[in-house]
Amino acid sequence: MSTFDNATADRPIGLTAPSGIDRAAHHRLDEAWLAVAWSHPTTRVFVVSGGQVLIDDTPEGGTSIVMTPAFEAPVTETHRYFLGTDEEGVSYFALQKDSLPGRMDQSARPAGLREAGLLLGPRDAGLMVHAVALENWQRLHRFCSRCGERTVIAAAGHIRRCQACGAEHYPRTDPAVIMLVTDDQDRALLGRQVHWPEGRFSTLAGFVEPGESIEQSVVREVYEEAGVTVGEVEYVASQPWPFPSSLMLGFMARATSSEINVDGEEIEEARWFSREDLRAAFESGEVMPPFGISIAARLIELWYGKPLPRPGSQNRTN
Repeated sequence: MSTFDNATADRPIGLTAPSGIDRAAHHRLDEAWLAVAWSHPTTRVFVVSGGQVLIDDTPEGGTSIVMTPAFEAPVTETHRYFLGTDEEGVSYFALQKDSLPGRMDQSARPAGLREAGLLLGPRDAGLMVHAVALENWQRLHRFCSRCGERTVIAAAGHIRRCQACGAEHYPRTDPAVIMLVTDDQDRALLGRQVHWPEGRFSTLAGFVEPGESIEQSVVREVYEEAGVTVGEVEYVASQPWPFPSSLMLGFMARATSSEINVDGEEIEEARWFSREDLRAAFESGEVMPPFGISIAARLIELWYGKPLPRPGSQNRTN
């Protein structure tokens, strides 16, 4: 269904590269092991607050999360999340705080996933995705959905337990489909959401509804948003997307109709683009492609045949 070179297909999607971290879930309920791991001199800790962490440039020219040994970490009684261990046995924890700590050298800076995900290496990006997802869930699910009483943190941040009724609540993940739709002329359907700036186009997307398969969701969302019917649906890849709790499921889909009728609520404008049309729109500045870490850019690249231009690039199609 898609036409792309091996280099484009094999390049990891943002936030999905192997991190080298073993989440070691079997240790989450072992309080004695967690206490030993926390006090170990090699253990590394970072603070997450409001979806942000502190990042800093490294002497090697890269970027990393600012981490400290446990004995230098800010004090917190409950919001301490065990994220896993690496191949050398180093344990990693995240601390949820109301604000990020200040830095004496002023070189570190706060960053969310949309910025940091482009800069961090696989290990730190994987740790940050895990920590941000847990923080989002913890902040939004402090009360029991069964009886309404306040819950407490358990399993090193991966369970909230109600002491009143005994219910256990687990981190929520909302499946969402995101799809690049092509027609019988191999044109791509791209849309602009109502709150996006003029010229910003991307793939269509939407949440999976209860009792619905992901393939059914692709068909329904494309028709609801753009009035286009879809037949063949091909799964491509998934991507964690903790904004606040989504898992993006990426697809290529083949349209069986071409007339566009946007819903006007989510999508304000949608257009069919040939590769030549899209290249010309990039060069003229008429269209701004999706950028950053989203799987949307990769889906378009798989059809387009090469990486999409980055903002500010001088030669956008090379």
